[in-house]
Amino acid sequence: MAKTNVWMSVSDLMTGLMVIFLFVAIAYISRVQKNQSVLTDYVETKNELHNKLVKEFEGDTLKWQMTIGKDLTMKFKEPTVLFSTGSSELTPGSSQLTPRFKEILDEFLPRYFNILLNDSLRSNIQEIRIEGHTDDVPMPSKHLDPYIANAMLSQERALAVVKYFRTMPQFKTYSEKQKQLLEYWFTANGLSYGKALDSEGDFIIRSGKPIDRAHSRRVEFRIVTSGDEILENFVKENTK
Repeated sequence: MAKTNVWMSVSDLMTGLMVIFLFVAIAYISRVQKNQSVLTDYVETKNELHNKLVKEFEGDTLKWQMTIGKDLTMKFKEPTVLFSTGSSELTPGSSQLTPRFKEILDEFLPRYFNILLNDSLRSNIQEIRIEGHTDDVPMPSKHLDPYIANAMLSQERALAVVKYFRTMPQFKTYSEKQKQLLEYWFTANGLSYGKALDSEGDFIIRSGKPIDRAHSRRVEFRIVTSGDEILENFVKENTK
């Protein structure tokens, strides 16, 4: 009788352990599936938006000296069109955009924002960053610290683009709800020379090569999706 009780106790223990392992396995599988879903949605959203931007602008990239990155960055990289050295104004001594850059923005911005405002993926857009970038030329008249001086300049450059867009006829045709959505998305960011480029267009902090001042003076439009935030939270949760 005692032996029977012992075996019954062992059997109950093994059954209990199996139930625990089963629950652990179910929880693990559920978490893996959730993580996979997050990553899949993130990749699919970015790929779909990227494909639509490429389809819309692939015929313009060369004439505008623009690249379309997989990270949803539209990079205008022709410095002679964009900025004069040491000026937030896009022509020397003027607060106006250069005539050439005006022409580009007049054609680019309505098509760009029409895609984002009317697309089924607009609910996935978290932010549209308009980023100004500078070279590393000191500007003591702005600030004695070259980085701070260029941060101020790059912020002015990004803001100059936003100001121009808000005066365009296209902006005035948007409904109040669309304007409100754009204002929710917009951020004008001055990044100084923190992301300066070399002659190959790579970040100098990664390549270790000298700065190319002409390449570094640029404007970028960057779409941040809600998937970026979800992915960031996912990484935080899984690295605790």
